[in-house]
Amino acid sequence: MELESIKSIAAAAAIGIGALGPALGIGILAGKAMEAIGRNPEATPKIQTAMILAIAFTEAIAIYALVVALIIKFV
Repeated sequence: MELESIKSIAAAAAIGIGALGPALGIGILAGKAMEAIGRNPEATPKIQTAMILAIAFTEAIAIYALVVALIIKFV
């Protein structure tokens, strides 16, 4: 295999594996937030604010994986 194809496989693996954790985290987070809102609808604004903030931090991990994949691919 030539170097370019190895880089492409490595970049695909980096983003694939790097996006798996945040995807699971966001799914669990949203599910638990919906359960909490279902149990206590009056607390929706507080729960929603915390949920959106946590999703933003979790999504940052996926962005780091994307940056690593781009570095592997183009450097």
